[in-house]
Amino acid sequence: MKFGAIDIGSNAVRLLIARVEEGEEGRKSLDKLSFYRVPVRLGADVFSDGAISEEKIKHLVKTMKAFWYLMDVHGVEWFHAYATSAMREASNVKSVIKKVKKAANIEIEPISGDREAELIFGNFAQATMDERKDYLYIDVGGGSTELTLIREGRRVKGKSFQLGTVRQLAGRIPDGEWAAVEAYVTELKSEDRPLYAIGTGGSANRLQRLALTPRDEAIPEGKLRKVAADLERLSVEERRRQYHLKPDRADVIVPAANIYLKIMTMAGASHMLVPKVGLVDGMILSTHGEWRKAHKEEVQRKKDKAAKSAK
Repeated sequence: MKFGAIDIGSNAVRLLIARVEEGEEGRKSLDKLSFYRVPVRLGADVFSDGAISEEKIKHLVKTMKAFWYLMDVHGVEWFHAYATSAMREASNVKSVIKKVKKAANIEIEPISGDREAELIFGNFAQATMDERKDYLYIDVGGGSTELTLIREGRRVKGKSFQLGTVRQLAGRIPDGEWAAVEAYVTELKSEDRPLYAIGTGGSANRLQRLALTPRDEAIPEGKLRKVAADLERLSVEERRRQYHLKPDRADVIVPAANIYLKIMTMAGASHMLVPKVGLVDGMILSTHGEWRKAHKEEVQRKKDKAAKSAK
């Protein structure tokens, strides 16, 4: 059984096709079959003009058509398409959803920052975490940053802030947003337990590779700060050439690094764990859960029908 997940973010649109494997104690893991990423960057329009332009709508429609055919040839039976910060803030979101549905047969569902954090947390079982510790999960996207307190392996509380990388490049961080983040992190720290940082998002993955940190080891704050400083000294084109970054990663990676570092400083976190999980991973697991529930209900209906026929 194959599942699909389409994440329509502020910087890029992603498609993950995967199987879900169930192990001992019901623990699930993903067998990732194919992953595709297209840098549509809807946030560049929304955070500057408040709406998605016709040019970007056409690009999105073409991308979604391609994703539909890719899922078809892979034999995907269950999938969801979720949109995050840029789409949910766009003034013409309803029109865009209708155009995609008509042209690509894909229903887009805008989700809240809280729902986004919930889905990402759903696949943390695959990450290397110590359940005796408190973690501050920091997910930096193009339009927003989600902060979540994780205690004893459970999501205790979370909040979304308008601190995305594409939003920052557009100069559209709302006044007082950083003060709100500091107040929130201070509230988490007030419980007198040390916080360990978890960073997710495409930039976190790239920063770990640039820091030359082994996959299962946390990045020391000092090393992350040095990488950020080295990147900031270069132009976007120099970053792209020297570090082999894609153009749409080369410009957002510095704002992303600065967001991680600023929040780590607020939290007093000396290291950041990068578990290599994201929204599409959580979407796959959530969709698998929906399929499993529907499958069980269908099996039960058939049993009930057979029992009635036997009477």
